[in-house]
Amino acid sequence: MKVGVVLNPIAGGGRLKRHWPDVAAALKKHFGDFELRETQAEGDAERLALDLAANGFDLVIAAGGDGTASEVADGLLQAREEGGRTTELGLLPCGAGIDFARGLGLPKAIDATLKRMAEAKARTVDAGRICYVDDHGALASRHFINIASLGLSGATDRAVNADKRKGKVSAKALFLWRTVAEFIRYRFQDVRITVDDSDPVEAHMALVAVANGKFFGGGMMIAPDAELTDGQFDIVILRAAGKLKLIWDIRLLYGGRHRNHPAITILRGRKVVVEPLGDVEKNRALVDVDGESPGRIPATFEILPGALTLRY
Repeated sequence: MKVGVVLNPIAGGGRLKRHWPDVAAALKKHFGDFELRETQAEGDAERLALDLAANGFDLVIAAGGDGTASEVADGLLQAREEGGRTTELGLLPCGAGIDFARGLGLPKAIDATLKRMAEAKARTVDAGRICYVDDHGALASRHFINIASLGLSGATDRAVNADKRKGKVSAKALFLWRTVAEFIRYRFQDVRITVDDSDPVEAHMALVAVANGKFFGGGMMIAPDAELTDGQFDIVILRAAGKLKLIWDIRLLYGGRHRNHPAITILRGRKVVVEPLGDVEKNRALVDVDGESPGRIPATFEILPGALTLRY
């Protein structure tokens, strides 16, 4: 097996990079020779993964957080669409957000994760594609593997990624603090949500999550019934309500105990279109794509059944 590793050297405050001799020894033990590529800037993981796939690598391991894993998956899915080449994705999670790995139940120890990966059979899972408007006003698109969302989550992403404590404190604590802080200043936005061919749903909302996986935001089980292989998204709508009560009720998200909350609506579907209502500029909510916030709505989300080959 030809194995490549895409390493984000600053993930988790540089934890993997600092312990790289031990990590490399574990990789060598379980996979033999491998080729290492390091990212230097946003978007590098996508480009490096695409290059590895185009050069015949069988497995590409994303070493970093959710953002790294998502970019690597994006590169591999592009390679599949452009050249028909299927390259497996493996995860070596480390970072402020490892929610996709959490949903897979991966071990925390590096050696245990790599051992499990080496012994596993590859499985096909669903992925998503989002089309949105980037910060320069241009149309953009990319793949995602876990959850894409809009509203409070987009604002929280930007706050977390700019926080100097990222990688130095627990992800759960940082995301919870930033979620509450952003929620206090957040202005609810009006959107129209269309799922497949159903009648549009209008919502004065705090958050809309289009979920392939279960977890986001440093351990919030936003979509407790989501499955990676069912060919559908779980769409979770958090409507506007009293802020103090919603802040208190955020705790319910960590255990997935919010299904029957009066402010929550959960839908299922394969294609989701979200558009701003009324004053477009005020209601062009920020999007979140696997822990990064690259732009705003209007946005279209499409499921890609069985598009990604995952080894875990």
